[in-house]
Amino acid sequence: MLLGRGRECDALDGLLRNVRAGRSGVLVLRGEPGIGKSALLDHVAGQAAPGRVVRVAGVEVEVDIAYSGLQQLCGPLLPHLGALPGVQAAALSTALGLTTGSPPELLPLGLAVLSLLAEAASERPIVGVVDDAQWLDRMSGLILGFAARRLDAESVALIFATREPSDDSVLGGLPELRVGGLPVGAARTLLDSVLPEPVDAAVRERLLAEAGGNPLALLELPRGSSSAELAFGFGGHRTTPVAGRVDEGFRRRIAALPAETRVLLLAAAVEPTGDAPLLLRALQLLGVKLSAAEPAATEGLLELGAAVRFRHPLVRSASWRSADATLLREVHAALADATDPADDPDRRAWHRGHAALEPDEEVAGELAAAAGRALARGGRAAAASFLERAAVLTPDADRRAARLLAAARAHLATGATAAVAGLLAAAELGPLDARLRAEAGRLRARAAFLGDSGARSGPVLLDAAAVLAELDGTAARETALLAFAAAIHGGRSGDPDALRRTGEAASALPRGDDPAGRLLDGLIARSVDGDVSRAAAPETTDDPEVLWLSATVALDRLDQATLDRLTVRGVENARRSGARSALPVALAGRSEALLAAGRLAEARILLDEARTIAEATGRPSRLGTRALVAAHQGREKEAEEEIGAAERTAAITGVGRLIGVAALSRAVLRNGLGHFPAALAAARAGTEFPDLSLYPRLLSELVEAASRAGAPAAAAEARDRIAELATAAGTPWALGALALAEALTGPTSGAEARFLAAIAHFDVDLLAFPRARARLLHGEWLRRENRRVDARTALRAAHEAFTAMGADAFADRAARELTATGETVRKRSADARDELTPQETQIARLALDHRTNAEIAAMMYLSPRTVEWHLRKVFTKLGISSRRELATVLGE
Repeated sequence: MLLGRGRECDALDGLLRNVRAGRSGVLVLRGEPGIGKSALLDHVAGQAAPGRVVRVAGVEVEVDIAYSGLQQLCGPLLPHLGALPGVQAAALSTALGLTTGSPPELLPLGLAVLSLLAEAASERPIVGVVDDAQWLDRMSGLILGFAARRLDAESVALIFATREPSDDSVLGGLPELRVGGLPVGAARTLLDSVLPEPVDAAVRERLLAEAGGNPLALLELPRGSSSAELAFGFGGHRTTPVAGRVDEGFRRRIAALPAETRVLLLAAAVEPTGDAPLLLRALQLLGVKLSAAEPAATEGLLELGAAVRFRHPLVRSASWRSADATLLREVHAALADATDPADDPDRRAWHRGHAALEPDEEVAGELAAAAGRALARGGRAAAASFLERAAVLTPDADRRAARLLAAARAHLATGATAAVAGLLAAAELGPLDARLRAEAGRLRARAAFLGDSGARSGPVLLDAAAVLAELDGTAARETALLAFAAAIHGGRSGDPDALRRTGEAASALPRGDDPAGRLLDGLIARSVDGDVSRAAAPETTDDPEVLWLSATVALDRLDQATLDRLTVRGVENARRSGARSALPVALAGRSEALLAAGRLAEARILLDEARTIAEATGRPSRLGTRALVAAHQGREKEAEEEIGAAERTAAITGVGRLIGVAALSRAVLRNGLGHFPAALAAARAGTEFPDLSLYPRLLSELVEAASRAGAPAAAAEARDRIAELATAAGTPWALGALALAEALTGPTSGAEARFLAAIAHFDVDLLAFPRARARLLHGEWLRRENRRVDARTALRAAHEAFTAMGADAFADRAARELTATGETVRKRSADARDELTPQETQIARLALDHRTNAEIAAMMYLSPRTVEWHLRKVFTKLGISSRRELATVLGE
């Protein structure tokens, strides 16, 4: 047991017990430098038996080397690589440089690491300890964070130690343990163990107070104090933060070492892999003998054995940061010469790049080649770093500009938009031909959109499209589509006329018959002329932006059939490519399409998956679809929370479309609950701005709320707007919405025929929800007409449909109306299916669809072992024992 760490050790020991029992566990240790996180990881490693320990350490000087952390984790487990499905094995092999292939995306690569851990754990539990996680390279951090969020029943533990304070989106939301200072008694004991002689009591208390229980500070602060200071307090109180003072202490101790020892420490710090033979070769080139390590070892700074290990990461950083620039270049040069170009060409290029002082095309070419290899493995952040350094060392202006553009492209692919503008500005200082100028314009436009997808990026995108029009018509059209997306996202938070202005500007661009060109023509017609009929949605593209815009256009026309096809295609494409940015958006779009079909549970499951992926990749969704789903389900508390979250996000980000989503969600929720004045207020607020795809649905909510809240003029005005849209669109959903609006607002004599016409228009599988609502409204009208028998038939059908969908508020509204007709409505009896979690429900449905455990795991980003564990739970809850019996229970 570590001194004063009983609470922390108990938590870690409990996690290990769960792993031995077959459950996985994750814990993030957070604390300031020197607080004892590494010691706790050592405790875990010592207590892990019979589990196998795999150690990973982030290193600051290697933060730009792609997958360096992943190499450490997966290297010892590679004998199990052959047990992985082919796609996963290929992704991991490519990332680790074992084979060549297409650059792997995050999701299949993350699933490969998850499967590798699960396969290795099938022999004995795996305990992965990750020290200094704040210095993992970006891709390794994302992948390990993804795996940590998907672990469940694999007998795997992942324990991370990360420095605080930190901006940590990768590990955020995972179970964590804050590691604070030692208790006073333990701190006194530790300090006494290192004091060389009796000290003045006041000095002793000052050291305790300044250390704040930080174990490393307690061990190191006395080393930086003179005997007189320790005995009498000479020297006074210092205000430097503990971490900074400990770093200063290490620097002083390093500075006091012999010159050769300082060179050895620096070489060990710059060579982050701990490769002792490589370090020895570099030292020979530097003329440093191995005996130079003895003073550092005596000082407790370095251990030189089979591997090189610093006593603490601060020793490494202190050596590196305090080094003379000339000496640092010499060390890099020696390490480059000592590195085998065949075994590790990338690190050799990296060292050569940092050793070079002046432009050198040979070195720049090696860095560019390393960037190409990094891109082939999916290491875009690493490629960007290689290319930036290559550009600095490139003597030829044309080639330098091209490499700067390539670096900007790589940064953009990682989402690091802040770095793009400076690189493009530097590239444009050099001579750029028309093709490269077009590329620069395209990159600047995409960076503007990714950095701010709201209204503020619209003018920038339109300016870029205008410039690109003279250089590359396709790029100009694609950029104009981004401008439309910005206008749609910006909504009412930006220029109220942004959509029209975008259409007018885009109309001056060269036309094209490709999917982007056809969609652009339709958006121009919709935004400038209000012509919904021409706003066709092309379905022959795999571009995620074009698909999202196409789906938005389809929903604006209430074209459910096209919307269904587009959203299915979007999810399939995103799953196939593993694009981490595209899949959450595609899942959210698909879930919105499922609302009209009444498949609310399925929509919710997809959103749960989208949230998991967004959390794992650090890219939260800004679509607000969770609010819409909760509103359709009638979950009042949850819906209001999600609506509030959407409105707050809109205020912070400028994504004004979320205000429209919030209004539509609140109108649906209040109409379902029968709170018609509140629904009317929400729908009115929503229709103050004609949000694309939201506006038609808001009009329908407004008609229903106004007709029931005693506002016939508002209902009639909304009906007239629906008539304009329905006439142009001509789709079953639009025509049904118009017939229903006319039934609610027109004379009583023709109302029933219009209700029946609306139900007939909605009588397709994809419009089950509006069909049930039409039957509810028809039944309510029949009851008010004192046609109770007929009302019961319509209301019973609506109640049964809403109950089956899980639309609780609308089902309760139908039940109240049925009760008013004199019919007794039985509450739905408890069902074993109600006990299934959303994840268990999705797994059960996929099993029912004859998917294997491996296929289910791939679709849900779980390991097959976890799928098997969940299926056993499903069988237990449903009282069955095999997949064959699932059809009996869930077949309907």
